[in-house]
Amino acid sequence: MVALASPKLDAHKQTNQPVYVLHTYPFKETSLVVELFSQQFGRIAAVAKGARRPHSAMRGMLQSFQMLDGAWSGKNELKTLHSLDWSAGLTLLKGEALMYGFYMNELLLRLLPREDAHENLFEYYQATLKTLVENSDLPLNLPKTLRRFELKLLQEMGYAVPLQVDEYNVSIIADKLYRVEAEYGACDINATKNGVQLSGKTLLDMARDDYADATTQSQSKQLMRYLLAHYLGDKPLHTRQLLIDLQGL
Repeated sequence: MVALASPKLDAHKQTNQPVYVLHTYPFKETSLVVELFSQQFGRIAAVAKGARRPHSAMRGMLQSFQMLDGAWSGKNELKTLHSLDWSAGLTLLKGEALMYGFYMNELLLRLLPREDAHENLFEYYQATLKTLVENSDLPLNLPKTLRRFELKLLQEMGYAVPLQVDEYNVSIIADKLYRVEAEYGACDINATKNGVQLSGKTLLDMARDDYADATTQSQSKQLMRYLLAHYLGDKPLHTRQLLIDLQGL
């Protein structure tokens, strides 16, 4: 009797990894490429073989906004997805909150490089989904939740968004008007015609995570729209445009 050789350990295989499904798209005849946001490895792209078949066990697991345990392998950029399993209770987004969730996913897809770990951002994304669920019936609270996530995302990506000092490291004055440019931060209102005009109070409110004031809500929306457009480039976000059309996000 010939003994079977022991299987080689795959140093590139990962198991029991907390992940969220950000997006899927067809791959060959029966498979899908799954874009995952993982806690320890950042954004991962993996092929779910046979996931487009009607009776695929994997197919039913490919749901956005659900915390899953994933297993994959591969040393190239495109991994092979072996399994997904439920990790927590069902997250049910509805109405506007559901659209905001897809908007967050698209931001992560566009801004996060592959295999660049952002554990703090992963935890913040998870907490933001919970906040969206809790505020599904309170639509006035939802834009504030997005402003916080947008700001956190840019900060975690290493894009400086100074809110308490101007370009010369001078403390922001609440009742002064500023212009904010993406590469320089806040400057005197007459120093440039570029960027976004807003009050010092808005910047200080954002630094304190305080979006109660109506002017702060409006101006912070303008600021984040400008900054995201700068870092995203010419290709607009599909979900952003849809939300603008619906309600002027």
